[in-house]
Amino acid sequence: QLQASGGGLVQPGGSLRLSCATSGNILSINVMAWYRQAPGKERELVAVIASGGGTNYVDSVKGRFTISTDNAENTMYLQMNSLKPEDTAVYYCNTFGRNFPWGQGTLVTVSS
Repeated sequence: QLQASGGGLVQPGGSLRLSCATSGNILSINVMAWYRQAPGKERELVAVIASGGGTNYVDSVKGRFTISTDNAENTMYLQMNSLKPEDTAVYYCNTFGRNFPWGQGTLVTVSS
């Protein structure tokens, strides 16, 4: 199972780094992704990273979020800068194919 962590309360314009703990060779054989679900909305894809390092982002976070992996640590990250109130959501990690059960996610709240 994949477990996201690192969320919290941050002011608009602030930064957070989310972590996703994995195991085995999950990162090396899968396209990995971060998702988020805001209150009252459907879960959406935020960022994707391929095993070769290629990345893609939803338009609303381009230039502000960076997805990365550390295969030695079996960890995926999401660096979030210039956070906005509309980034408030529960953030989840999974493969792009959503192959694993959804964990409890980590709550990010952007508010002054």
